[in-house]
Amino acid sequence: MSKSIRELLYLTYSCLITKFSIPSARLLRQPIDIRGKKGIDFGKKLTTGYHCRLESFCERGKKSLVFGNNIQINDFVHIAALNEVRIGDNVLIASKVFITDLEHGSYAGNESDSSPDLIVKERPLSSKSVIIKDNVWLGEHVSVLPGVTVGENSIIGANSVVTKSIPANSIAVGIPAKVIKQYNFETKRWEKV
Repeated sequence: MSKSIRELLYLTYSCLITKFSIPSARLLRQPIDIRGKKGIDFGKKLTTGYHCRLESFCERGKKSLVFGNNIQINDFVHIAALNEVRIGDNVLIASKVFITDLEHGSYAGNESDSSPDLIVKERPLSSKSVIIKDNVWLGEHVSVLPGVTVGENSIIGANSVVTKSIPANSIAVGIPAKVIKQYNFETKRWEKV
């Protein structure tokens, strides 16, 4: 059997699984790892790549991972939500992206800090909301950490780690990600900051 026929059969299989398991989605390429499905709102027309991992650790039926509409997620994306990860409409997420609202322990520099003597996996989880607004593009290997909002129409460059909120209509890159350009609606150009 040729490679193109195998790929077509596999795509057909993924389409069938999608329509039976998450009918509002466009295509969830298999294999996909969905944990805590009841805590996930898949929106409409969600498309994923291969080997994605979507996790909701919510309690009592609350939706902690909420997708907008017409979202494209590529291969090996991992999204983990304890309390709130919201992804807006028309978002494009490249491969190997990590998005989370939680950490094992607290490291804020106050009385609630976790002791390094505790086994990491046994430290109490802490959480801060992550909001990715409409029409955002997250490049390859981006990490979006707890407490971050990425403003609408923004682009996060490949390999960036987003530790602080990014304003709308911005391009941010680096570790930690910093805004390097913003769109000027008067000149209709992306201008250096």
